[in-house]
Amino acid sequence: MSPPTAEGVVISGASRGLGAALARRFAAPGARLLLLARSATALEDVARDCRARGAQVVVAVLDVTDAPAVAAALAAFEAGGPVGLVIANAGTSAGTAPDGTPEDAVAAARQVQVNLVGAINLVGPLLPGMRARRHGRIGLVASVAGLRGLPDFPAYCASKAGLIAWGEGLRAELGPLGISVTVVTPGFFDSAMGARFHGRRLFLLGQADVAARVQRAVLEGRPRAAFPWPLAAGLRLLALLPPRLGDWAARRMRFRVSPGS
Repeated sequence: MSPPTAEGVVISGASRGLGAALARRFAAPGARLLLLARSATALEDVARDCRARGAQVVVAVLDVTDAPAVAAALAAFEAGGPVGLVIANAGTSAGTAPDGTPEDAVAAARQVQVNLVGAINLVGPLLPGMRARRHGRIGLVASVAGLRGLPDFPAYCASKAGLIAWGEGLRAELGPLGISVTVVTPGFFDSAMGARFHGRRLFLLGQADVAARVQRAVLEGRPRAAFPWPLAAGLRLLALLPPRLGDWAARRMRFRVSPGS
């Protein structure tokens, strides 16, 4: 599926993993990309690949929690033409360490700042232009972990649940204006972040498969993209159980999480 080429595409967390895979999928002759991430070297490697595919690429080395820096990068990119599609993909995770130490308050707050507030920082400055044009596509990469709070990584679940709720609220508001909001809730897939989770990673997907699903869902303007469906459906049902029964079932899904960025 070919991406739109007349308007710019913005992707956060684009230096590795799913973000890098998405950047490469959207890269095509005539495409304009703004790629954001914290790692300058890794981000430039991805940009080089995208340019080889014929795309015009701008990189912004920053942390999505730095709202003024994000807004400035977006404004500079929009000066070259409107942004028609944005994917908030930057994320971080933490949880109970391999030695059993629970995540601390600093790690918990950091996940909310990056996974939820970072997405708001990225999408928010683009909304006035999209509203004025009555057109745009927004993709929010959440997680099935946001469908029900789970032990061992509660803050990650909370950050993704917040992102889901924010995206659904935006979708209800912006739909009549011709702006689509796709809330993506993938399960486990091959990535550096996913490899840090030690436990039963049910229905593990390949990164290329996930990138293709996300791109297709956002370009088609689907309201939701949840996969693999057995895991997503199971967690949705888990959230409907009486709390004590749901908590008992959730305790069957235990993980340990190695430290990472």
